[in-house]
Amino acid sequence: MAGASEPVDVSTKRQRIAQLARQSPEMGFTSLAYFIDIDWLREAYRLTRKDGAVGVDGQTGEDYAADLEGNLRSLLERAKSGTYQAPPVRRVHIPKAGSATETRPLGIPTFEDKVAHVTNQVVGPFQPPADLVSWSCGLLVFISPEPAPWTSRLST
Repeated sequence: MAGASEPVDVSTKRQRIAQLARQSPEMGFTSLAYFIDIDWLREAYRLTRKDGAVGVDGQTGEDYAADLEGNLRSLLERAKSGTYQAPPVRRVHIPKAGSATETRPLGIPTFEDKVAHVTNQVVGPFQPPADLVSWSCGLLVFISPEPAPWTSRLST
């Protein structure tokens, strides 16, 4: 289509964000939600394991793929508006290593939450912790119940 810009792949976008961070080291990123688009979510979906255990909603990777574009657009809208909330995780108990009787709890997130977590991994790794604003919660695009390890407090 004449005049339309060429699609930019995710790695190019990550390089651009890293370049912005290098050009203005005094500027701390508080959120990368501005940079997230449907291509980032597609890449996160592609990298998300589809055969894992289901979360509390019972939705599989295959179920999520049935309306992939709609699900990703909904996730993107909630991420950008700040209304995304991680759903509860399903708790199961699995045997402890080396013990026939003891178990340990394991939390299994919903498939959509797995995509959200992978999005954070796709977006965030380029930024070293030294450049984080103390309350940025590790530059997580989606709301996290826990602050990143290097943050002292989660600002409200």
